[in-house]
Amino acid sequence: MKKVMSFLGVVLFLFSSCQNDLSENDKKEYIAKGKEIAKETGSHLSGQLTKQMKEGGVIIAVPFCNTMAMPLTDEISEKYSASIKRTSLKVRNEKNSPSVEETRILKQYKNLLNTNEKLTPIVELDLSGNPHFYAPILLQQKCLTCHGEIGINVTSKTDSIIESYYPNDIATGFKEGDLRGIWSIAFKSD
Repeated sequence: MKKVMSFLGVVLFLFSSCQNDLSENDKKEYIAKGKEIAKETGSHLSGQLTKQMKEGGVIIAVPFCNTMAMPLTDEISEKYSASIKRTSLKVRNEKNSPSVEETRILKQYKNLLNTNEKLTPIVELDLSGNPHFYAPILLQQKCLTCHGEIGINVTSKTDSIIESYYPNDIATGFKEGDLRGIWSIAFKSD
């Protein structure tokens, strides 16, 4: 048993030492790329969703999100040759569930927010050895209609519409400024 524990210790040490192989310049470059991708993806999704809300409200916007959010994100993923994901500790779409690493980052950001510390992007090597960008997504006021508190910001009608498309939804109960989730952008090694 001691040999197994010793072996696991060596493996964990090697793994953790590999996590810091990015130079400070590399980190700065990936942070800049990650911010650019997150901004473009967020603007694109937000613009399309705002358009749907103006055209027909929640009854149009929720089905749009259900069918189009991932394909729109995939388009930008292809453009940048990166894997783009939005995830949260409280997901609406189970396909966006966080990995172990994403859960660690989400909890880290949540703890920082709870202690009023500044949330900044993180770049580190993922389990595949590829640069991975993470950045917080804070809930904006306009998002409360679908992600706020049920009975306060989210009407029972809106909740019913959401539940019809996302039966396992747990992405409500947020207040403006809460940590809604993170951007998780995986780059291929250069």
